[in-house]
Amino acid sequence: MLIFIDESGDSGLKIEQGSSRYFTIGLVVFEDNDEALACDQRIQLLKKEIGWPPEAEFHFKRNSDRVRETFLRAVQPYDFFYYGMVINKDRNKLWGDGFRNKESFYKYACGLVFENAKQKLINATVIIDESGNLDFKNQLAKYLRKRINKEDKIIKKVKIQRSESNNLLQLADYVASSINRSIQNKRKKSDDYRRIISHREIYVQIWPRE
Repeated sequence: MLIFIDESGDSGLKIEQGSSRYFTIGLVVFEDNDEALACDQRIQLLKKEIGWPPEAEFHFKRNSDRVRETFLRAVQPYDFFYYGMVINKDRNKLWGDGFRNKESFYKYACGLVFENAKQKLINATVIIDESGNLDFKNQLAKYLRKRINKEDKIIKKVKIQRSESNNLLQLADYVASSINRSIQNKRKKSDDYRRIISHREIYVQIWPRE
C-alpha cells in the first residue's frame, strides 16, 4: 500500500495579511503497487501528449484550466482513493497555542487526516513532498509513526521525495488543490475539478465546521 501526501494553501494564520483562509491536506492511497505504477506511467505519458519535456512537473496552481482538466481525466480511471482534511483558519474558530506555530499546525492537520483514513490503511509506505524544511519533514515522519501506529502497524515506512520527480506526489497536489478550490467556492470552476475525481473520494472533513 502506497500513500502520497501534499497540501494546498498555507499554514499561516495572518489571513488579513495574505495567508489563505483554508489549509488542505490531500491523502492519496493506492492499495496495489502495480496500479500505482500504471497511474505513474500514464501521467508520464500525458506530459509527452501535451508537448511537455519528460522532467516537467504538473502543479495545480501553476497549470492552466485546460491542463488541470486533462490531468484529472487522465488519472480518473485508475484505482486509487483519497481523503482530505480542510482546516478553516478563521481566528474565531481556532484555539490553542499549537495553531500559532506553523510546524505544529501542519503536524496536527496531517494527524487528523491519517486518523480518518487509518481504518483502511495497513503496512503502508507514506511518501511526503521534500519541499520546505527537510528537518521538519523528518520530524513529521516520526510524529506520524508515533501517533498512528499505536495499536497496529499502519505505517511501515515514511519516505521524503521531491515532487518534481514523483508523478504521484503531483497527483496528491492536484487532489489537495481540487478539494481546496471547491471549499472556497469563489472561483471559476470551483467544483468542476473535484467532481471529475469524486468517485475516488472517501471522506473530506472540514474542521471546525462553519
